[in-house]
Amino acid sequence: MKDARISHLRARRIWDSRGRPTLEAQVELSDGSIGLGQAPAGASTGRLEAVELRDGDRDIDHGGFDIQNALRQCEDLLRPRLLGQRVETQAVIDQHLIDADDDPNKSRIGANTTIAISIACAKAAAISQGLPLYEHLASSSLKTDEKAGQPKRWQLPLPQIQIFGGGAHAGKRIDIQDLMITCPAASSVAEALSWTASVYRAAGEIMRKRRSSFGVADEGGWWPDFKRNEDALDCLVESIEEAGLRPGEQVWIALDIAATQWFSKGTYQLALESRELKAADIIDMLSEWVERYPIVSIEDPLAEDDDDGFVTFTKALGHRLQVVGDDFLVTNAQRIRKAAAMGAANAVLLKPNQRGTLTETYHAWLAAQELGYEGIVSARSGETEDQSIVHLAIGWRVGQLKVGSFSRGERMVKWNELLRLEDQLGDRAYFAGRNALAPFRSR
Repeated sequence: MKDARISHLRARRIWDSRGRPTLEAQVELSDGSIGLGQAPAGASTGRLEAVELRDGDRDIDHGGFDIQNALRQCEDLLRPRLLGQRVETQAVIDQHLIDADDDPNKSRIGANTTIAISIACAKAAAISQGLPLYEHLASSSLKTDEKAGQPKRWQLPLPQIQIFGGGAHAGKRIDIQDLMITCPAASSVAEALSWTASVYRAAGEIMRKRRSSFGVADEGGWWPDFKRNEDALDCLVESIEEAGLRPGEQVWIALDIAATQWFSKGTYQLALESRELKAADIIDMLSEWVERYPIVSIEDPLAEDDDDGFVTFTKALGHRLQVVGDDFLVTNAQRIRKAAAMGAANAVLLKPNQRGTLTETYHAWLAAQELGYEGIVSARSGETEDQSIVHLAIGWRVGQLKVGSFSRGERMVKWNELLRLEDQLGDRAYFAGRNALAPFRSR
């Protein structure tokens, strides 16, 4: 690689998919290469996530969500640290960002500040080397398949795609936060997305015929209008069938419960049905759903601090489906190791802004792989047109990708990038499909 060093760093305020301010970092190298990184933001956030730096004064501008403090940290504190640094090694760049804050959760400079810069540096380095981002990010552990005698083939992730939004993504109209589908029986990304488009369209037609209140939630899924949580599951199965597909054979259901959002004063509150449940009741309810519906993945079935509940749930259902930790694991290698020692969860959601740098996100994925956990690279409810997570999933060989629904530009730009890469890579890549999900690999 050329001796490309950071010659300029600037930050600007842009707007995310919910119309809230977010930060874009622009990194320019001495060879003229330029990388842009944009920080996403979540609505449903774990207590142990790295901290977003927001201005917080609701009386001044943008409801307290402005980022003038983050912009100042980037310009005044981080730019002097980074100017002149080489960018070919992401870990070195990210360590400068980590060292700038004495809090691992980045409460001083903000994980939104650091992740935008981390991504911008990676993109600039990839451009400088003349490489696609996924190839620049690829781990040195991705070696030639000596047994087959072939060069390594890139893995294309299996999509998880929201059909109905709920919870914090849709004004808590239903308790379940995401009702998604995944298509492990598809032969390619293109086929999986085509099937998803049919299901998404069928779900919309069903809602229209029922004269339901209409629209889309934060991540592009249909705005829910159901009297019970099970009604949403019934409608999702009906949508798959209306699309001419077979539930539990071609198309499966993935749920994000986001149970931390339900938890209050020691019990779980299901607002839609005016029910108050204990952890054992939640486990029984979800176990019944698994029996009745073709569910292959459940994310955050218990609250982020409910270790015992997670262990019990994983012991009961972990052999049948993915038990995914989001708020529970917060893309944190230490949390993943602790969970594995307890026997809690068997898959991790990887959200780069939960940690604040690409390197820390990658360390979480390395820990997950060592412990036999599946991985899902995930977007957030407040997104931008940044396509980096598609490249992360491919470059790091993560088996699944979750970017929201099948509408809205900030979502479709990512699905279309995945399609584009599938086409460009051709025989140099394969679709993860069934192999992305442990329950199917054993069948």
